[in-house]
Amino acid sequence: MKINENFLKLQSSYLFSTIGKKVGEYSAANPKAQIIRLGIGDVTRPLPSEVIDSLHKAADEMANEETFRGYPPEQGNDFLISSIKEYDYKLRDVNIDEDEIFISDGAKSDTGNIGDIFSQDNAVAVCDPIYPVYVDTNVMAGRSGELTNEGKWSKFIYLDCNQENDFFPGIPKEKADLIYLCFPNNPTGMAADKAYLKKWVDYANENSSVILYDAAYEGFITQDNIPHSIYEVQGAKTCAIEFRSFSKTAGFTGVRCAYTIVPKELKCGDVSLNSLWARRQATKFNGVSYITQRAAQAVYSEKGRAQVMGNIAYYQNNAKVISEGLKEAGFKVWGAVNSPYVWFKVPQKMTSWDFFDLMLEKTQVVGTPGSGFGPAGEGYFRLTGFGSSAKTLEAVDRIKNARF
Repeated sequence: MKINENFLKLQSSYLFSTIGKKVGEYSAANPKAQIIRLGIGDVTRPLPSEVIDSLHKAADEMANEETFRGYPPEQGNDFLISSIKEYDYKLRDVNIDEDEIFISDGAKSDTGNIGDIFSQDNAVAVCDPIYPVYVDTNVMAGRSGELTNEGKWSKFIYLDCNQENDFFPGIPKEKADLIYLCFPNNPTGMAADKAYLKKWVDYANENSSVILYDAAYEGFITQDNIPHSIYEVQGAKTCAIEFRSFSKTAGFTGVRCAYTIVPKELKCGDVSLNSLWARRQATKFNGVSYITQRAAQAVYSEKGRAQVMGNIAYYQNNAKVISEGLKEAGFKVWGAVNSPYVWFKVPQKMTSWDFFDLMLEKTQVVGTPGSGFGPAGEGYFRLTGFGSSAKTLEAVDRIKNARF
């Protein structure tokens, strides 16, 4: 027996598992501490009532022989796919065919699994800092090379995001085959306009590259000049795969539903990536449950959309409160405008993990160290707007009173 030794290259623990362990140890040592968690991007608002009603109705259907459903269609049920096509794309003047939409159990799964349809030899470009799943899954697949002393993988093309470029990475000089982009960005909270994305689309088409575009936070966009889909950019259908999620927008972190768009125009030579992904999903995935898909469909009803937007506005206000509070406390801050995430610079001469420990000790507020998102994240920190409004206000007051 032989194992996939690429797994041995990974850190022993996933970023958020490490945070959980540290907080657990602190809680055990300080049982009276009132900890406020603004680190992991998990939602706290209940599911919209329209979604709950749909869940109950679908569950009742499963109890009746005449309406019982077995295996769902591998690509997703037509009722959900048609709603996605209509409300997420057609209303924005983007034409997506129904067989280009693939329902899944999460954008995390799809952004990790998409590598199955690509050769191990592809050069991967990743923003730094960025969501760790993009990096770790490519390490698992054998595309990373070795970890250098700088904390970077030798075969990856790193797209540095820093204060100098306002956390918008520049186009690489070398050829990247697979390019991971996430806007609005996790962790920095920055959102890209159409002109910026057009540069990436042009680069990808000129170099036969594929952009893997994570749009999980598009529901938080507030500014009119920010596209909700990369397909709003001319030429994107021949170079981009888009990932969407119901997790943060509709509160489905515990329900699990998302979808991926693979245009039929996107090809490698004469091979359709749409057909490859369809084959991959048919082989390795049995589809999302009927009950879950009915719940997701309810998101697109008139009442459902209003309720979802209400929850998003709640989280956006939290992010605004955090951002303004941090600025009052003297921190340099990014994000929050089109995103639930607030990204800020830690005090000088401190590492991100040092600041994590200090903030936990002085304020009992939990955030996420920037270095956990990549080497370029060192010296920065992320807080989320996904807590309750009361806890968010309290956390901000604690931080301001701590006088870092």
